[in-house]
Formats: sequence, structure tokens, C-alpha cells
Amino acid sequence: MSDWVRERLHRDFAQALRVERMLYDSETAHQRLKVFENPTFGRVMTLDDVVQVTEADNFIYHEMLTHVPILAHGSARRVLIVGGGDGGMAREALRHAGIERVTMVEIDAGVVEFAKDYLPGISAGAFDDPRLELVIADGAEFMRRDGAAFDVIIVDSTDPVGPGEVLFTDSFYGHAKRRLAPDGILVTQNGVPFLQGAELTNTMRAFRSLFADAACYLATVPTYAGGPMAFGWGTDGPARETPLDVLRGRFEAAGIATDYYTPEVHQAAFALPGYVQKLLP
Repeated sequence: MSDWVRERLHRDFAQALRVERMLYDSETAHQRLKVFENPTFGRVMTLDDVVQVTEADNFIYHEMLTHVPILAHGSARRVLIVGGGDGGMAREALRHAGIERVTMVEIDAGVVEFAKDYLPGISAGAFDDPRLELVIADGAEFMRRDGAAFDVIIVDSTDPVGPGEVLFTDSFYGHAKRRLAPDGILVTQNGVPFLQGAELTNTMRAFRSLFADAACYLATVPTYAGGPMAFGWGTDGPARETPLDVLRGRFEAAGIATDYYTPEVHQAAFALPGYVQKLLP
């Protein structure tokens, strides 16, 4: 299987993607970066052989982590992205004309430069948008500082191993809440519950101690194998109860064409199957 990249994220389950052509393979200061072409998924970026983003299915993950909180909020102006070095999250957030500033904090400058060179379609010009402020820094350290408040905070982290581990701690979530504006919303990626249940349980336990409204929602991303992916949701505001007709109106006014997100999917994503509900504390 020398022409395959095998992902070893889980102890007793693995997926593999065929490498049609290896385009890049190098160590950065923090992790090993690869990008290769696959006939089904297009260009694929991995960190330590764990799939981070693909050209073909990244729209699902990025649309659901941006449009759900932004449209639920209804008047978001400032967005913070922790991670997101490929630029896809910034791409989707900046599609909203009402967003005045997106601050993106990425620990690894190498990931950003790599994505610009090898995956330009993921960011689709987001790095050139004057509303984007790129900060190369540790996300946890950035969150501890005093600074501007944000209407939406998106934690686009890697899995809780290595550099991403600190972004799943109670302390980090507490600092993130402190950086939210009134009625602000914090959303996080929390892995695939069928295989990473403890990750979701631990985040939801922290969220329920911090927020009046702590929940999670789901989306199915093919290359994040093992079932639907969970996204954490925390706010002290009423955003999750936004009526469907209001979401439809906001979505239409935004003038955004999406391939996964719809107002109906938005609402339905919070309906959880039983095995996921059992993971919630």
C-alpha cells in the first residue's frame, strides 16, 4: 500500500486514501504536512497523516461551522477563528457582507503558506480580503489575553493530540466565553462521536457549566470517517431558538449559495440520535 496514506487517528479503526500524486511532504516546526491528489477527493491535506481538508468535501465542514452560528446570531459583526490555517473557515465567514472583521489565530505559519501554495481553492481569496486579520500565535495564549469581544468564536482545531490538545480544556473554554460579546456564540469541532465519544462528553460537560444554552449539532463529512461529526454549541443568548422562517429570511438576505447548509438542515442538525444523546452529561 505504498501508494496509499493510512490514517491512524483511532486505535482500532483506520481509513486510507489512495495517493495518485504526492505534491508535498515535509516537516514543519509542529507537525508533518502532506498534500496529495486523490481521484475522488481532489487535493488532500494531512497533518501527521490525519486528514484535515480535501477539495471535494471541505464545504460541508466549513459551511456548518460558520453559517449555523452566524445566521443564528443574526447580527454578528466580529468573528474569531482559532485554527483554520487552510483558509476555508475564513472563506465562508467572509461571504457574509455584514461581517466587519474576521480574526484568524493559527499556530503554524507553515500551514497557512502551504495552503496558499497547494490548496488555493480552499481559501478562495480569503487571505486577500481586507477584513481578515491573520495572527500567527498559540490560540490558547491568544484567548487568555484581554482584548476585543467577538460575536462568534469558531474553534477549528485539530484533534485533541499534540498542538490541538490544549484547545479542548475547561480552561480554554472559560477564556473563550470571556471573549464573547453579549449573546455571542462559541462553536467547536468535536470529532466523530461514534469513535470519539469522550471528546464530545468532556466538551459538553464544560459547556454546561459555562453557558445557559449548551448543545451540539451534527454534519456528515465523508473523509472524517466513522459517522457524523459533532460540533459543540455554547451561548447565553437565544440564538438556537431562532424560528425557521427567520433563518430563511436571513439566508436569503445574505445571498449565499451553499452546497450543504440550508435553514432546514440548520434546525435539523440539532436533532440528535440516541447514541449521541447518551454521550451528553
